[in-house]
Amino acid sequence: MRTLYRGGRVHTPADPSATALLTDGDRIAWLGVDADAPGRADRVVELDGALVTPAFVDAHVHTTATGLTLQGLDVSGARSGRDVLDAVGAYAAGLPADAVVIGHGWDESGWADPVTPSAAELDRAAGGRAVYLSRACIHAALVSSALLSAEAKAAAGYDEGGWLRLDAHHVVRAAAYASITLGQARAAQVAALRRAASLGIASVHECGGPGTSGEADFTAALGHGPGLPRVFGLWGETGAAAKARELGAVGAGGDLYADGALGARTAFLGHDYADEAGSCGHGYLSAEQIGEHLAGCVEHGVQGGFHAIGDAAIGTVLAGFGLAAARVGVERLRAGRHRIEHAELLDKAAIAKFVEYGIVASIQPAFDRLWGGEAGMYAQRLGPARALAANPIGSLVGVGVLLAFGSDSPVTPLDPWGSCRAAMRHHNPVQRIGAKAAFAAHTRGGWRAVGVDDEGVLNPGGTATFVVWDTTLPLGAVLGGDGTPAARLTVLAGTDIWTG
Repeated sequence: MRTLYRGGRVHTPADPSATALLTDGDRIAWLGVDADAPGRADRVVELDGALVTPAFVDAHVHTTATGLTLQGLDVSGARSGRDVLDAVGAYAAGLPADAVVIGHGWDESGWADPVTPSAAELDRAAGGRAVYLSRACIHAALVSSALLSAEAKAAAGYDEGGWLRLDAHHVVRAAAYASITLGQARAAQVAALRRAASLGIASVHECGGPGTSGEADFTAALGHGPGLPRVFGLWGETGAAAKARELGAVGAGGDLYADGALGARTAFLGHDYADEAGSCGHGYLSAEQIGEHLAGCVEHGVQGGFHAIGDAAIGTVLAGFGLAAARVGVERLRAGRHRIEHAELLDKAAIAKFVEYGIVASIQPAFDRLWGGEAGMYAQRLGPARALAANPIGSLVGVGVLLAFGSDSPVTPLDPWGSCRAAMRHHNPVQRIGAKAAFAAHTRGGWRAVGVDDEGVLNPGGTATFVVWDTTLPLGAVLGGDGTPAARLTVLAGTDIWTG
């Protein structure tokens, strides 16, 4: 099938004046102005001035959790503990008496009164049903009494009030998610992927692993086939490079936790939390474990990676890179294009190590938009100075570190235009980047982060993966404004995966 799209504004380095493109199967056969379009096409699509760009890639997604949030209980809009309880009560009323209430998104850091509901209050609100409510960061949860098992009570991070962190949280999360059937998980994944396609996202990186999602859930996310965004899997389990390949993953990384999250005060810091004296968070891995894991990834030919947010955690991960380099050689290590997810607290020395080892920074600009600055959650946890130094996007771009933007959905919503603007409008002016760099990080950067170097740019002979937007403005003007264009059409390798 040869399809001619004409009468638009095509964002391509091949021809800045291009108004049309011709696709032949899954490839772009031609780009140029309407008057020069080839004569033969099986189908003609009139663009009516619409902007055509490469499709977005979201480099960090949890599809099942995203779909469950889209379909079910989303408490991200709660502004008090009372709001959370009201939402739980309304949602639970429509469920069977033995159902588990699963919700997501509360964030007490922005409430006037940051007191969270207790397990007993959740019991009453849910009519005795088990309740699991993950915090926005997904590294802590509020749970009802029914989930406070003996195993949870014996684990690190347990609190009798029902706000659980660390191992106790992992225990209750596994128990809550065990109530979800594989059919329900697959339906949630489809809902998430359809939502992504509707936003102009043609590919996502699914992050799974112990403590995040089970093997069946993970492999299901990779197996939905045509008609939806392409899913690249990252399996986060230490020493499991061979297993990652068996599961169909491109990498043994993603949510391989070197630490937790700032919101839960479990990110591993070099200095105490400003609002929790005597605590520096928690590190889950040693440099030796990290070095061994990376060496295994090199030997098995898969990408390695780690979740690391705090400066102490990142320092440990980089020390592990050094051990791996000594074992397999720097060039072999660099060739793997290994990655660190989030990478929020970096100094110049750490950024230099990213350059030395060719590390991909898989980052979420919306974190700064939602929680950065001198008065946000980061300032509460770290103090204003450390908060403004967090998420140093501009510093990473300035030395050529490969960036891949994502949402960590459902931690933040799928919102590629918003993520690009967040990088351009960082709370710290020093860390702002331009529209071109931001868009590249959310398009080509996502493909390159999984070793696909010939995607993310519209060129003759390239893959026909693009979006038709309902705006006649050029890309720079769209990113410089505040409105978000809707996707009229999302195309992946020549196949329509969304028609608006």
